[in-house]
Amino acid sequence: MDQYCVMGNPVEHSKSPWIHARFAALTGEPVAYGKRLIPLDDFAGSVRAFMREGGRGCNITLPFKFEAAAVVSRRTARAALADACNVLSFEGETIVGDNTDGVGLVADLQRNAGVQIAGAEVLLLGAGGAAAGVLGPILEARPRRVVVANRTAAKAEALVARHATLAAANEVQLQAVPLEAVAGSFDIVLNATASSLAGAGVPVPGSVLRPGALACDLMYGPAAAPFLQWAREHGAVGRDGLGMLVEQAAEAFLVWRGVRPPSAKVLAELRAELPA
Repeated sequence: MDQYCVMGNPVEHSKSPWIHARFAALTGEPVAYGKRLIPLDDFAGSVRAFMREGGRGCNITLPFKFEAAAVVSRRTARAALADACNVLSFEGETIVGDNTDGVGLVADLQRNAGVQIAGAEVLLLGAGGAAAGVLGPILEARPRRVVVANRTAAKAEALVARHATLAAANEVQLQAVPLEAVAGSFDIVLNATASSLAGAGVPVPGSVLRPGALACDLMYGPAAAPFLQWAREHGAVGRDGLGMLVEQAAEAFLVWRGVRPPSAKVLAELRAELPA
């Protein structure tokens, strides 16, 4: 069995081992997938240790996506644009960094939720690793406008500057604003902040939601519940990040094994497994 894992801190809650076990079973790939709690001060050492043990690759979750981008030998184009990695592949002593978060989110919104991003007005809350991973593929889906809002405006501005060329190529208006300066209303609101994990309130008013808008929290499970309730209370359609989790995992599985697993089937199974 080829060994893979998810690395994070915390990581016990992760559904990635279940997802990849189903992918392996459904495709017949010889994959064994676990989870590793990584010390906050030894991410690079932990990656090297897994490589020495014969690991073939790993997924990276909070809070190591930026650190992952710093330890790789080379990056894919989408990882370089994000400056963050959530997928590592080991080729001898070489570590290849990739980012499948954005393609996973876009696949979930458009294929699973039936929401078209093209021509939409999108508000992206946050400018950390999660936001960095999804912005590029969102721009490639050609919305009319994307506003990146973050508590520290300089981080949003840096993220927007890095994506300015891609935005122009896709004829998307892209701007950065401080969280407290968000104005207007949007068709799609994406919460990529740490507010859900911290149990904090939604950092913007309900007026940002147009009637029937999609409000998607990139987290899932109990952490996403307050955001989804906020969405419903303001006339929006709430969606958690479970579909994104499955779709980004499917893309990672494709990167590692050259086989695309049946993600829609696994997502349906996972939702049935989780408590309502």
